[in-house]
Amino acid sequence: MPHVYLLHPPGGLVGGDQLTVDVSVGGAAHALVTTPAATKVYRTAGPTASQRQGLRVEAGGALEWLPQELILHDGCAAELATDVRLGPGARFLGVDALCFGLPARGERFAAGRCRQRFEVWREDVSGAARPLVIERGRFDAADPVQSAAWGLGGARVHALLVAAPAPPGLAQLLPLLRAAGDGLPAGDRAGVTVVSQGQPEDGALVGRYLGASTERARHYLQALWTLLRPALLGRPATPPRIWAT
Repeated sequence: MPHVYLLHPPGGLVGGDQLTVDVSVGGAAHALVTTPAATKVYRTAGPTASQRQGLRVEAGGALEWLPQELILHDGCAAELATDVRLGPGARFLGVDALCFGLPARGERFAAGRCRQRFEVWREDVSGAARPLVIERGRFDAADPVQSAAWGLGGARVHALLVAAPAPPGLAQLLPLLRAAGDGLPAGDRAGVTVVSQGQPEDGALVGRYLGASTERARHYLQALWTLLRPALLGRPATPPRIWAT
């Protein structure tokens, strides 16, 4: 099963840049896609930087979409969109993580804006699609969303994991998944939710982290992945070598 390392200009994205990524996994095929380092969006003089990712998995295929976090520098303007399309019987396990500013350097996200969209859709044999997960984020540095309890609550890192469909054996798996966040320090929050529209293939499992550390977010998402990969994809959780460099 191939591990694919997605490389893009190491200087990151600046205002006006447009990065488009298209990934297609054929029927009954399986691929893991990750990145060697965090993506960065730098401050802008006005123009918006955009990153659009289209991920398609044909019937019976599987995709693990595991990029490292995206860092939003103070003063940036970003539009981020990920659109996942799953054919009948296709499986998906993916993450999306944002870091506002550079906490390790004390840099805050005092100015700038970000529009985030992460969607997972299931297609039937006729091609008609229905949504499994729709995530939208509107993060403006000056808006209450950054500090309010109903928003980020002052957290600098927001991370999302989606498994579709929800894996079998949830009754035994859910307590283990929820316990993965027990060791996080006070102030960090994490949780796991199952969303369903009645049929097993119409469901998804969603994990979230909200806190102050990209490293803790990464470890938490990897802990969820370690539990979910065998259950959903029938493979042991062997981390890509690039994660250790």
